[in-house]
Amino acid sequence: MLKGKKILLGVTGSIAAYKSALLVREFIKAGAEVQVILTTSASAFITPLTLATLSNNPVLTEFSNSTTGEWNSHVELGLWADVFIIAPATANTISKMANGICDNLLLATYLSARCPVLVAPAMDLDMYQHPSFLKNLSFLKSFGNQIIEANHGELASGLVGQGRMAEPVEIVDFVQDFFSQKESLRGVKALISAGPTQEAIDPVRYISNHSTGKMGFALAETLANKGAEVTIVSGPTNLSINHPNIKVIKVSSANEMFEQMNRYFSESKLVIFAAAVADYTPKEVAKEKIKKSDDSLTIELIKNKDIAFEFGKVKKESQLTIGFALETNNELENALGKLAKKNFDFIVLNSLRDANSGFGYDTNKVTILGKDNLSLDLPLSSKKDISKAIIDFVISNSDKV
Repeated sequence: MLKGKKILLGVTGSIAAYKSALLVREFIKAGAEVQVILTTSASAFITPLTLATLSNNPVLTEFSNSTTGEWNSHVELGLWADVFIIAPATANTISKMANGICDNLLLATYLSARCPVLVAPAMDLDMYQHPSFLKNLSFLKSFGNQIIEANHGELASGLVGQGRMAEPVEIVDFVQDFFSQKESLRGVKALISAGPTQEAIDPVRYISNHSTGKMGFALAETLANKGAEVTIVSGPTNLSINHPNIKVIKVSSANEMFEQMNRYFSESKLVIFAAAVADYTPKEVAKEKIKKSDDSLTIELIKNKDIAFEFGKVKKESQLTIGFALETNNELENALGKLAKKNFDFIVLNSLRDANSGFGYDTNKVTILGKDNLSLDLPLSSKKDISKAIIDFVISNSDKV
């Protein structure tokens, strides 16, 4: 998986920097091309000459070469790399990354990198457990960076605990797995509905719900990161996403969502119905704003098309579909009923009874249900982590993707 990959390795000022020599050697043996960025403090632990010799590339530390005046462009470095690995990453560097501080070449490259970023922390036991560090690490995860957790073991201080940087072979295995997962859905066309719909009452008012689209967009990003070509048909949300593998189509009403889904459904291998589509729409839409007059107002509603049900009727055997069920009572029974009725392969159940899950939250707690009593309970987690778990579970339990 690493043959021909372009790996940018950032090395910061930790005693664990000596392991970077072994790490470079392992990447080169695996067929990767390696470019090292060394912070000034890191050069006290390992010399640029060592890493330059092992990587077959000059090691970069400053924004420019003081002898030749040649500019080391952090923008070009970020565009060149297939992955940017910071190992070891000190508490100081992680704090700067989390807070957007940009006072050296490594940090400038991090802020401009468009490639995935993997971070391997290394520090003493008490530093690793400090609330400020844990908060910064959480920030990095929320930005989409992946953390290669530190090991438990003997530390340079003589203490024993978590903080020891992962061994070079472990980091290489992590990167191998990362690229393996990244390529696992290459060429697969995916279609996702997301967010709410708005059913117009008059030019001013509409019927809608509390959906924000966060779960659907998280699923789109997860699929795109695995190589899939993703189309999102999204109702009105405040969300945006910038990924070369993702196309976003904005709609308002349930009928518009059906029409756009219909354009892409037949060519899509994987379809996820994550939108909260209005079940009903006004029979007539007033052309002018309805004025307040009587104490009550009656609006006649008619049923919208059940988008998932309609596509379930024409779904091909080779297509894989996933639905969502947000329930308030008889949760399992209702979800299993939808699984069968709408011809889903899997359905994701979440309940409004669970705190901090469902509409509006950044977290969710769900149960994934499949045919033949297949199920998996996922604890309360970020919607990004939930999306990854859903896709991994589906891939592991279906031969359609």
